[in-house]
Amino acid sequence: MEFIKHRLSGVIECIPTKYHDERGFFYESYNQKRFAANGIPEDFVQDNYSFSTKGVLRGLHFQHNPNGQGKLVRVMTGKALDVVVDLRKDSPTFGQQEKFILDADKGNMLYVPIGFAHGFIALEETIFVYKCTNFWKKEAESGIRWNDPQLGIEWGVENPIVSDKDQILPDFDPNHPIF
Repeated sequence: MEFIKHRLSGVIECIPTKYHDERGFFYESYNQKRFAANGIPEDFVQDNYSFSTKGVLRGLHFQHNPNGQGKLVRVMTGKALDVVVDLRKDSPTFGQQEKFILDADKGNMLYVPIGFAHGFIALEETIFVYKCTNFWKKEAESGIRWNDPQLGIEWGVENPIVSDKDQILPDFDPNHPIF
C-alpha cells in the first residue's frame, strides 16, 4: 500500500497493491497497523454505503464537534470526483479545496480528517463506501452548499443531481470558522 500526503494537511491518499492473476485480483483494503504507521491512527466505528447514478452529487457534508467524523472513503464500483474543503480555522490551508478521482479499478482511497467538508459526484454509476471515526448524529450534521460561489468548486458536470437538503446548505463563511 502506498500512502500519499497531499497539499491539505492530514489528507492522505491510499493506493493498495493489487495482485492480479487469471482468476481476477486481490488487495488488502485496510490494515490498522499499516494505516497507523502512515499517519492514520483512527479507530473506525461505522461503515456507510451509497449507490449513485451518473451525475449525482452528494455534499459538502461534515458533523460539528464533538461529533466530528474522520472518513476513509473509496468507490467499490465506478468512478467519482471527490472534493474536500479545509474548515480548520488554525490551518494554513483554511478555506482551500482539493479534488481527487476515486476509481474502483485503481482501488484508491482517501483519508479525510475531522475538520473538513466532504462531497463527491458520481462520474458513472458508483457504489461509494466509507469508514467513519465517529457515529452519525442527526443534530450534529451540517454542510456547505455544493455550488458556493466563494469556493468555486468545478465539479465537471453541467447539471448535477443534488438533493433538496444539499441545495439549501449555507455558504462557506470564513468569518465564522466551524472547527
